[in-house]
Amino acid sequence: MGETPASGGPDVQAVRHEVREWLSEHWHGTDDADWRRSVVAAGWAAPSWPVDKYGRGWSRALSEVVAAEFAEVGATGAAVELTPFHKEPYIRLLGDPLLAFGGPEVCREYLPRLLSGELGTGCLLYSEPGAGSDLAAVQTRADRDGEDYIVNGQKIWTTAGRQARFGLLLARTDWDVPKHAGLSFFVVPMDLPGIDVRPIRQITGEADFNEVFLTDVRVPARGMIGSPGEGWKVLQVALAAERSGMGGARPTASKRKGMLDAIGDLVEAARRAGRADDPVVRQELMRVLSWRLTNKWTGQRAMTEGRRAASSLVPVVKLAQSRVLHSASDLAFRLQGQESLRYDYDEPMKNKVDRNLMFSFINSIGGGSDQIQRNIIGERVLGLPKGFEADKGVPFKDVRRSSASRPVSGGQQ
Repeated sequence: MGETPASGGPDVQAVRHEVREWLSEHWHGTDDADWRRSVVAAGWAAPSWPVDKYGRGWSRALSEVVAAEFAEVGATGAAVELTPFHKEPYIRLLGDPLLAFGGPEVCREYLPRLLSGELGTGCLLYSEPGAGSDLAAVQTRADRDGEDYIVNGQKIWTTAGRQARFGLLLARTDWDVPKHAGLSFFVVPMDLPGIDVRPIRQITGEADFNEVFLTDVRVPARGMIGSPGEGWKVLQVALAAERSGMGGARPTASKRKGMLDAIGDLVEAARRAGRADDPVVRQELMRVLSWRLTNKWTGQRAMTEGRRAASSLVPVVKLAQSRVLHSASDLAFRLQGQESLRYDYDEPMKNKVDRNLMFSFINSIGGGSDQIQRNIIGERVLGLPKGFEADKGVPFKDVRRSSASRPVSGGQQ
C-alpha cells in the first residue's frame, strides 16, 4: 500500500507519480519566467496553500515530497512555502495576509508573482515617528478618491526601502472610530509618484534602514488586503509571520554534525582565542547551546501544533531568540579580547563579530520590541489583566497624540 501522511491528503506514491509525469512533460532544463509561471499555474509552487490561492490544499509533508521530486531532476520553483524565512521572508510576510484576508482581485494580482519570484523584494511600511510600539496609533492617512486612495504620511525604520519593489502599508482610513478599528492594510508599488525613501545611517556604518515619506500617493484601492477597517487584523497575521521568522535560528557556518553544529561558530571562536578548554568559557558555550536548541525545538513545536499553539508560542520564541542573539554575540565579542575594541573593516572576521554585537538589537526591536512581546505573553498567553488604556473606545480624531512627522531638510513633510 502507498504511504499516506498522518494529516491526510493524497497517497504519497500517487503524488510522486503525478509530479514525475508532469516534470517529464514540462521540465526541459531551463529556469526562466515562463517555467516559473507554469509551476505556479500547476499548483506546485506552494502545494500546501489552498486551491483557490494557487496551491493544491495538501499538507506540508506532501509539499516536501513535491520539493524532493523537483530536486531529483534539478527542476526549480516548487514548494517555495517551505523556504526558510531569512531567505524568502515575503513568502510569509505577504503570503500569510493574502491567504487569510486577500480577496480574488488582490490575490490574482500578487500571489502568482510572489510565488514565481517575479514580484521581487518588499519592505514594511508600519512604524512611524509617533507610532512604534503602539502601531495602532499610526497617523499616515489614506483617503478614498474614486478607484484610488490618496496617502499622506511618514514611515520609519523601513528595512530595504531603497531596494524594495513593493511595500506593505498600514494606514488610517477612518478617524471617527477607535484607533484599532480605523486602519487598513495595502500592498503598494514602491515606484508610485510621491514616495520618497531616505537612508538612515546606523551605528554599524551601514544604512539598512530608511525613512519613507508619502505625499499625495495614489494607491489603487484594489491593493487593499481585507476590507476597510480590517487593517489591524491583517497586521496581526503579518506580524505573527515576522515574529515567528525572527524567532527562528539560522544555520551556523560550522560543518560539524550533531548537537555541536548548533554552536560550532562559538566553539571556533573559543579555539581562535585559545580558550576552548577554559571551564568558564565552556560553561557559557553550553548555556548558549541549550538556549539555541530549546528555542529551535519550541519553534518546531509551534509549527507542528497548529495555529492556536503557534499564536501563543510565537512571542515566546521571538523573545527567547533576542536573548540567544545577545548572549551569543556578546560571548564572541568578549572572546576577541581587546581586539574587539577596533571596528576594523580590514579584518573581516573581527569586524563581523563587532557588527553582530550591535546588529543583534534588531531582533529586540523589529516585529515588536522585547517589551511588547512580554506584554503579549502576559495578556494573551498567561491571561494577566491589561494595563490602563486612556484612549480605549475613543475616536482617534479625539485622542491626544504626538506629531505625525519630524522636520527634515526642505521643511516639514
